[in-house]
Amino acid sequence: MVKIRDLLDDAARGLVFSDTPQLDAQIILAHVIGRPRSWLIAHLETPLTPPQIDSAQQAFARLKAGEPLPYIIGHWEFFGLDFNVTKDVLIPRPETELLVEKSISWLTSRPEARSVVDVGTGSGAIAISIASHIPNVKILATDISPAALKVAKSNAHKFNVQSQIEFIECDLLPSSFILDPSSFDLLCANLPYIPTETLHKLPIYGSEPTLALDGGLDGLDPYRRLLKLAPNWLTPNGKILLEIEASQGAKILSLAYDSFEDVTINLHQDLAGHDRILEITLREN
Repeated sequence: MVKIRDLLDDAARGLVFSDTPQLDAQIILAHVIGRPRSWLIAHLETPLTPPQIDSAQQAFARLKAGEPLPYIIGHWEFFGLDFNVTKDVLIPRPETELLVEKSISWLTSRPEARSVVDVGTGSGAIAISIASHIPNVKILATDISPAALKVAKSNAHKFNVQSQIEFIECDLLPSSFILDPSSFDLLCANLPYIPTETLHKLPIYGSEPTLALDGGLDGLDPYRRLLKLAPNWLTPNGKILLEIEASQGAKILSLAYDSFEDVTINLHQDLAGHDRILEITLREN
């Protein structure tokens, strides 16, 4: 008879590559048996059925083979919400929560500003988190990947914010749109920003969608293109919030100053002290 404690101990010993083997094992087994992790820990002597053992061992094997944990269990937490994720979308990361925090803070301080565009929405984590906290916001969420948009739409329905978000398949921004030009108060984006050569040397390469990671030769190609388009989409005094790669603060500041004239530009650090968010505020003429 194999109990929960036995399987967790065996699995943790096999996950030598992980920094948190016990936690990873608990998350997978909780997912397999359909119980919260807290229940699992409180019932370590509970015996497992053969199908549960088989399913858990298959999941552990996928993890050992290098498949990211969120893809194995099919969901991941971001900004207090449990998002569905597949191999078609980037796994939401804690550092992106700073972008959401700043977006919500600015929208809260500007009750008249309720039109947002989220470029490269992926799983929809940014757009849906904003919509969940600003009930009367209207968001255009774009992505070049139809598979990613399918995931994002499922998440919007999961959290009942589908009426607040319009999803459009396009490269960065649509070439034409039903709204008038300069219609958006806030443009936010977490675009691919890892230089191609660097990406190919990282463990993440091949595990998550390259389309969502590869920023070109220097990691800034998508941002160059977006910054050329953005001014035509924003209202006077509109704001741009972009997540950036930690080592590229100086480069993207220079790019922003080259791309705009009458703006205020700030660079914000994350909790680890790394450059993380580029903020550009347009000034009304």
